[in-house]
Amino acid sequence: MASEQKIAEEAAHEVIEAKDLHEDLLPTKVRIMDPFSYCCAWLGGNVSIAAFMLGASLVPPAGVLNLYQAFLALLLGLTVTAVVLTLNGAAGHKWGIPFVIQARSCFGTVGLKLPALFRALPGLIWFGVQSWVGASALNVVTTRMFGFDNLIVIFILFQLVHAVIAYTGMGGVKILENCSAIVILLSLAYMLYTIFSNFGAQISDTLMDIPGTWGIGFWGAVTAALGFSTTLVVNISDYMRDVSRRVKTKDTTWLHWIAFVPTNMVLGFIGLLAAGITGYWDPIHLFTEMLPSSFGLIVCLIFIAVAQLTTNLYNNLVPAGYVLVEFTKFSYKKAAVICVFLSFFTFPWGITQSSVFLAFIQLYSAFFGPIFGVMVCEYYIIRRQNYNLQVLYNSAGPFKGVNWQGMVSLGIGAVVGLLEPQLSWFISMVPAFIIYYLLCKYYPLSPQFLVGTKYEVAAPIEADKQPA
Repeated sequence: MASEQKIAEEAAHEVIEAKDLHEDLLPTKVRIMDPFSYCCAWLGGNVSIAAFMLGASLVPPAGVLNLYQAFLALLLGLTVTAVVLTLNGAAGHKWGIPFVIQARSCFGTVGLKLPALFRALPGLIWFGVQSWVGASALNVVTTRMFGFDNLIVIFILFQLVHAVIAYTGMGGVKILENCSAIVILLSLAYMLYTIFSNFGAQISDTLMDIPGTWGIGFWGAVTAALGFSTTLVVNISDYMRDVSRRVKTKDTTWLHWIAFVPTNMVLGFIGLLAAGITGYWDPIHLFTEMLPSSFGLIVCLIFIAVAQLTTNLYNNLVPAGYVLVEFTKFSYKKAAVICVFLSFFTFPWGITQSSVFLAFIQLYSAFFGPIFGVMVCEYYIIRRQNYNLQVLYNSAGPFKGVNWQGMVSLGIGAVVGLLEPQLSWFISMVPAFIIYYLLCKYYPLSPQFLVGTKYEVAAPIEADKQPA
């Protein structure tokens, strides 16, 4: 293991001829994240009202599960998330490469644009959703304090703040993020106290004594809990490439579990309790109902808005920005600002409806399951965790064009996932993994992409002898 790590480190320091790529996409040479800072970065990003909305979606009136089933579904889905984050991020941690470079070997320099777009679009949509929630919180504040009630104007101004910070940097805002996380957690703790103090009997009637289901509704909830973060699973290398080499890759599973599971479980649990008691799904409405003090409510809503801001800039803007860097060769700062303005056209007011929220997560999971399946099969089975970075970064080399093994596997997996959207991630990932392996081993549609693997000898055309 130590020798492999040394090889990867030396490879990352080699001079790579990649004049057509922005320097932000080259292998990371300076790792800035120790275990504590990496875990805290995700902890801050996971204090998100979207997790509150996820929990509220699982129980009546929006969902069909009882309290026990919803709790277990969240726990299972989020634990699987922690594992698959590490599995797909191992390449980024070992080799220092971002998602758009990692995906070259399994999709091709041209073909990767499709999974990259699949990754960028939900990121933009989530960006819009988080911004809409933050703007909704600020709109309540301005209405109560100044009598100004115009959510559209607040939303536009809030997006402009995102654009300015994305371009100038987040140094000061990270301090506010830590404060906002504390305030929100304290507010949620107070909500939890209020719920159990005043509505204990109602919890039993509305959430515990109902039958719920252990069938497809339960597994659909597990899929939604996984799908909630599955966009991050695809491009987790964009983050793990900055984690110190002294951290063992397998140990990041625990960092992911600590960062993702407890926080999202608490947020989701309080969300489902509040929704089950009040009958409301909208998170801002729930806070307004459950926090009777006007001063306390206003303070909480302001920090909710700040939390959406910082979560957006880290969780949603990074992947969309890197994809745009790959497509346009812009700097990351310019790409990030463009993404902020593109998010205006995601119509987040439609996504933040109880009838659409879960369906949206389950729908896009049908595409992220097969992308994950293809990428982990490529890295662990086909390439045995080894890359030649000079070849990987060579845009005119064997990975130029489209890897049809990956594209066919992605397409078939997505179709299977769409047959039953509630289980989309799981039932789309498995066939994509198997089909990709079988195509690479027995029926290579793009044999040049097998260069450097044990299956290269089976290719009818060697990568370095292709006709011009």
